[in-house]
Amino acid sequence: MFVRFLRESKIAATALLLMRLYLGYKWLTSGWGKVTGGGFDASGYLHGAVANATGENATVQPWWANFLEAIAIPNAGLFSYLVMWGEVLVGIALILGIFTTFAALMGAIMNFSFLFSGTISVNPQMLLWTIFILVAGYNAGRFGLDRYILPVFRQRFTRTDGPIGQM
Repeated sequence: MFVRFLRESKIAATALLLMRLYLGYKWLTSGWGKVTGGGFDASGYLHGAVANATGENATVQPWWANFLEAIAIPNAGLFSYLVMWGEVLVGIALILGIFTTFAALMGAIMNFSFLFSGTISVNPQMLLWTIFILVAGYNAGRFGLDRYILPVFRQRFTRTDGPIGQM
């Protein structure tokens, strides 16, 4: 019943718009600060996360620390670029309501990455609100550009010759 409300109600769409705007603002300002801050480098953060994987009060799981050591740290420049521009793009997409569910999914992946790395901050709240947006689907972007863009995408990319494999 609640899922149906989230997916179909204009009242829910209004509440989701407010959530989207808040989340978009948080993502955009965080990313923009990194982009304009004169050289964001995530390597210190990544090394700190790995250091928090050991000891009596470890906050990072060993499997995640292994991923960071093997993949993220050797490619810290790429990860820095992906984080700062990912935050900016997720923020813009959520504010405009364009490809809303995809943007929310990418934001959730970043939030999980930050949480896995031992950063709490505002990430749990953002992740919780993002789950509402993901569950709501199209309704989360009803008052945004999705209202105009998604029908065009559906029309353009929907097969008209029947099921796949049937000619």
